[in-house]
Amino acid sequence: MLIDFVPDGGLYPFQSRWFDSSVGRVHYIDEGTGPTLLFCHGAPTWSFLYRHIVNRLRDRYRCVAVDYPGFGLSERPAGFGYTIAEHTAVIGELIDHLRLDGFVLMGQDWGGPIGLGAVTARADRVRGIVLGNTVFWPIEAMANRAFSMIMSSRPMRRRILEQNFLVERVLLAELGPKLTAAEADHYRAVQPTPEARRGLAVMPKEIRAARPLLDQLARDVPVLLGDKPALLVWGMRDMVFRPNACIPRMRAAFTNLDVVELPHARHFVQEHEPAAIAEAIAKRFP
Repeated sequence: MLIDFVPDGGLYPFQSRWFDSSVGRVHYIDEGTGPTLLFCHGAPTWSFLYRHIVNRLRDRYRCVAVDYPGFGLSERPAGFGYTIAEHTAVIGELIDHLRLDGFVLMGQDWGGPIGLGAVTARADRVRGIVLGNTVFWPIEAMANRAFSMIMSSRPMRRRILEQNFLVERVLLAELGPKLTAAEADHYRAVQPTPEARRGLAVMPKEIRAARPLLDQLARDVPVLLGDKPALLVWGMRDMVFRPNACIPRMRAAFTNLDVVELPHARHFVQEHEPAAIAEAIAKRFP
């Protein structure tokens, strides 16, 4: 199924583009000219999350932001599993389809491992890495694993599917005061029905189920990408990926890393501090 929703051009002033991947139609935007930036979102978001950053950078960069299958305006393909490994493969297909070369990847939340998984196989085409509030190793923290177990239980899965729990009670619970009513509705509108939310319902379980992919990334990223110019933009009030646990491991993985701490930002850093993130990207990758 495809989502019957047209974003408000005042809030999302971009041309929708489509890629026929091996699993179904994938929506993305491709704005501006110059060095290429590829933006990968997490859950329960879509490319709308990057709108402020793209608006600030498209006068100097080519900005590509994608919606995974099951997210945003992309298709909800029948028979698709919506696993992190499957999303990673689709992003790799898009990179090859667009013939991206010399590009910078930005990933946040699940966009970190999904994007990194796609580019480790294409490391020679990567100019640099930007990561914000994400990990690329197995998630061992008890709070994260408890969240995974609770949210993938039958009662909570029902709430995700029937009540849009991850959007209403996770995303909007954090961002509510920062968003207008119309912006909040853009996060709701792309997940209108239980059928449309199947991809969302898989993500909590993947915190544990994606361990093989995360184990591989923990080995591959330092070896294949560790010498690339890298930038960390970190919301220091994030309770999902706590800075004291994550930032030192990022420093150990990348030999050429700049760290920008965002002291007042929580998990969804693109909404909290888009201007600071855009400025940091422009400074790191002129």
